[in-house]
Amino acid sequence: MMRRRFAVPLAFGLVYVLWGSTYLAIRYAIQTIPPFFMAGTRFFVAGAILYVWSRARGAPKPTTTQWRNSAIAGTLLLMFGNGFVTWAEQRVPSGITAVLVATVPLWMVVLGWLTSADGASARPTPRAWVGVALGLIGVAVLVRPTADNTVDLGGAVALLIASICWSYGSLFGRRADLPKSPLLTTGMEMLTGGTVLFAAGLLTGESAHFAPSAVSPASLLALLYLITLGSIVGYSAYTYLVTAVTPAKLGTYAYVNPVIAVILGATIAGEPIGPMTVVAIAIIIGAVLLLSLKPRPTPTVARSLAADS
Repeated sequence: MMRRRFAVPLAFGLVYVLWGSTYLAIRYAIQTIPPFFMAGTRFFVAGAILYVWSRARGAPKPTTTQWRNSAIAGTLLLMFGNGFVTWAEQRVPSGITAVLVATVPLWMVVLGWLTSADGASARPTPRAWVGVALGLIGVAVLVRPTADNTVDLGGAVALLIASICWSYGSLFGRRADLPKSPLLTTGMEMLTGGTVLFAAGLLTGESAHFAPSAVSPASLLALLYLITLGSIVGYSAYTYLVTAVTPAKLGTYAYVNPVIAVILGATIAGEPIGPMTVVAIAIIIGAVLLLSLKPRPTPTVARSLAADS
């Protein structure tokens, strides 16, 4: 229990900060590397490292069922989730991307309720709904569109699909038969998801337009960052949180990531931070705190908390 008390906040911090920086890294990486090939390389390499590392440390050999479930989760999370986000960043500004990806908490809450074996106890509380709504309002203020800012329809649809698939993949991982080792599970999902991403790159003709010699140093450095910190460290922390916290709390990273992206944009790209940005950050942090606060225990809630411990 003491270990979990420190592990959960640490994992959230890693997911908040590292994944908040991946929007900028992806933008640099796909400048000279096709999106599906880039994402496939990112996850396949990271997955191979994690798989070998965890098996060398004594993790049991996965069963056929566990490989199947890892392939399902990897396809939902990495191919349709991250892969569609990577592809959409060619067509949709990063700010609008953050708005659409911020629908993840809503889908997590709704799908968590609809797919629960006990719908009554899984019904979102009024405070959870208020937290989700407040977070979405904050993100909307943060990246509010202007009159001359139009959203590419194809990119917007891809991001909506990505958000839904990521949410369902996360919920699937909570209930599926997967290895007890979070690192082994992460490695298997990345290996299978990366393979599907490579296949998507081939099917969409990326190989015909990709010249390895044309990869820029900036794209290569961004890819290395995504492999190590964005995937190995960040995704491992997320995999741990999938089984350690409730769906509503898990989805709060989608509120904080845009805040990190704004800070990085200001410090690295020189983007200004206006008064409304400060207001948006305050709203978003308030929403995260609202969703993170524990409700007063009742018999039903107590049983639910015990199941999550």
